[in-house]
Amino acid sequence: MPSNEADTYQALIEDLMYLKLDKLAEELPQIMDKVNRRELNTLEALYLLINKQAGQKKLSSIRNKIMTAGFPHLKELKDFDFTFQAMVNKSQIYDLATLEFTDRAENIVFLGSPGVGKTHLATALGIEAAKKGALTYFIKAHELLAKLRQARDENRLESSLRYYNRYKLLIIDELGFLPILKGDEKILFQIIDKRYEKKSVIVTSNVQFSDWGDLFEDPTIASAILDRLLHHSHVITIVGDSYRTKDLMKKDEEISIERQ
Repeated sequence: MPSNEADTYQALIEDLMYLKLDKLAEELPQIMDKVNRRELNTLEALYLLINKQAGQKKLSSIRNKIMTAGFPHLKELKDFDFTFQAMVNKSQIYDLATLEFTDRAENIVFLGSPGVGKTHLATALGIEAAKKGALTYFIKAHELLAKLRQARDENRLESSLRYYNRYKLLIIDELGFLPILKGDEKILFQIIDKRYEKKSVIVTSNVQFSDWGDLFEDPTIASAILDRLLHHSHVITIVGDSYRTKDLMKKDEEISIERQ
């Protein structure tokens, strides 16, 4: 123990830096100032210091969960143009953003043509989940099926299924956008079945449910997938123009104005 207060203070700073508690070391002078002016008691000062460091750790954890979730972009709900897609119920989407559906192990299915905002909304809800500490993973359907197909061929399908099942929220994007190979329906069934009534799935697709029998080789398994996916689910169908078309039209208008 250092012999005087100044030495103790310096030793404390050095120990905090050694322990990589940089935020505490940075805040310590201001907090001690308030203690000396009797604006804070010792317990309040200790709480403020620990709270600052805990806040930093929580932020770091959230950033890490978002970065490892595999999102294609970091578009959030505030970035979604609900006025352009008037058929999307804003209140419903923000209600889903409370993440109560994950607590109830419910699913969400976004249906609609390419470009209407399905992936944006799925990603935004995934980001909200990650912010609240839920393990979340985003993956394109064709990529997921390719990885599981390879795992099956290498006799490690069960361990691969366990890996994807560890996430509280799994987002499978663009199911049906690319052709589905023979046998893939059996693999997809397994991943949906393992999560059924236990953990949530968000699926985006441009294929209406009535056509899922044609999407997969085995219509019986297609029906079983739908049965488990839709039993506890929120189905959101988006009918509207493509955001990409909107952006192109806006550019054309800007070019036209410039020419005038």
